[in-house]
Amino acid sequence: MLWVKSFHIVFVASWFAGLFYLPRIFVNLAMVPQGSVAERARLLLMARKLMRFSHMLVVLALGLGLWIWGLYGWKFGMGDGNGPGWMHIKLLLVLFAVMYHAVCARLLRKFEAGTEGHSHVWFRWFNEVPVLLLVGIVILVVVKPF
Repeated sequence: MLWVKSFHIVFVASWFAGLFYLPRIFVNLAMVPQGSVAERARLLLMARKLMRFSHMLVVLALGLGLWIWGLYGWKFGMGDGNGPGWMHIKLLLVLFAVMYHAVCARLLRKFEAGTEGHSHVWFRWFNEVPVLLLVGIVILVVVKPF
């Protein structure tokens, strides 16, 4: 069981590293001057490779998380009837993280097509979302406030 937990933590941390860095590449892409074809191509290549790697990591992280949840019992962390339980909120935040991942994939496709129009400032704010999600998830898992 500890091996499964250990690898789950490694894959979640690695996945979130991708979620932290990919929007940073988007910031740089949004700042590329019109004529900088080579710079744009290099950043898109980096983003595509990171996205492919992140796809593998999210599958492994979620798969191991489900395995752990199944080993503890599906009702683990779901509350005692007096409240929603920390696991409900954690699963909601994990769902938001998966949705954020999907939005990043969509944004990358728009960059590749040359149709992405958000500013680098917008992407700087967008880059903060996974930090908030990770902080919330870690607090819920460690503190289990309800």
